[in-house]
Amino acid sequence: MKPDSMLREVRVEDAVGMMLAHDLTQILPGEFKGRLFKKGHVIQESDIPALLNIGKEHIYAMSLEQGWLHEDEAAKRMAKAAAGCNVVLTEPHEGKVTLKSSIHGLAKVHKPLVDAVNSLEQIVMSTIKTNTVVQPGQALVGTRVIPLIIEEDKIIEVEKRASQPLVEVKPFRPLRVGLITTGSEVFKGRIQDKFGPIVREKVAALGSEVVEQRLAPDDSDTIAGEIRYFLEEQKVDLILVTGGMSVDPDDRTPGAIKQAGARIVSYGTPMLPGSMLLIGYLGETAIMGLPGCVMHDPYTSFDVLLPRICAGELITREDIVEMGYGGLYGC
Repeated sequence: MKPDSMLREVRVEDAVGMMLAHDLTQILPGEFKGRLFKKGHVIQESDIPALLNIGKEHIYAMSLEQGWLHEDEAAKRMAKAAAGCNVVLTEPHEGKVTLKSSIHGLAKVHKPLVDAVNSLEQIVMSTIKTNTVVQPGQALVGTRVIPLIIEEDKIIEVEKRASQPLVEVKPFRPLRVGLITTGSEVFKGRIQDKFGPIVREKVAALGSEVVEQRLAPDDSDTIAGEIRYFLEEQKVDLILVTGGMSVDPDDRTPGAIKQAGARIVSYGTPMLPGSMLLIGYLGETAIMGLPGCVMHDPYTSFDVLLPRICAGELITREDIVEMGYGGLYGC
């Protein structure tokens, strides 16, 4: 059965009383783009001028045979196959179904599965990038097929290739965060701390809280002592140490983090800005040494890794390596 045999062209002047087989879109450049008539609309005599104005001199009368799907049904089935935890589906609109986040969290998109689906002809699975921070109602994936009707076997193949959900949203955990600001110039009151307010804001935006901020001079023993204070007495979930991350002789933060007993995952990232960031673990507690760029650049390696930690992920060396591709910002 060929698709053409299931679709019959009808002049709009002869289509009064017929039901539309798909949404019809109107585009007014700079003013409006959207659905003018919805699928299932019964054409009235008064609709004919509007149809002609959007270039529709003919419409399709459709009679589906077994084994074929309308674009709306195909998009819905693809969307259901793709959806994981904390994801909701919209109704079909102009042949497309959108998957949206139901929570504030971290979007996880399985790129190999998305690529496998998009390798099929006439199939569209368009996603945001994995590890994107999303808000409730934010679009994650759009699904559609290219033709108005499509063989059901192609959608079954999509469902097979989506062997696990293509997209889910991980909720952020409310972490208790300890903040250590290093630098003798801040410790002695010569300059005002600029790190604290920025770090607090970024932490709070993900639903966590800086429970205490402590100042330390450029002294490894003191910094290590403050790290142990947060680990042993405050029992925080994350320790952030700001400043002292460059190669200058007075910058002692990396050595102090090692001295405190941390297992270093990486000192340095292949991302700019933020290449001098350090991340490690004290048992299950993550610890990060933050470079100065966090104070003045809106998006750094800290903004990449913090959401993943707040979502309960363990950062590995492989995660750091992958930050280089697409990791050049504002340079």
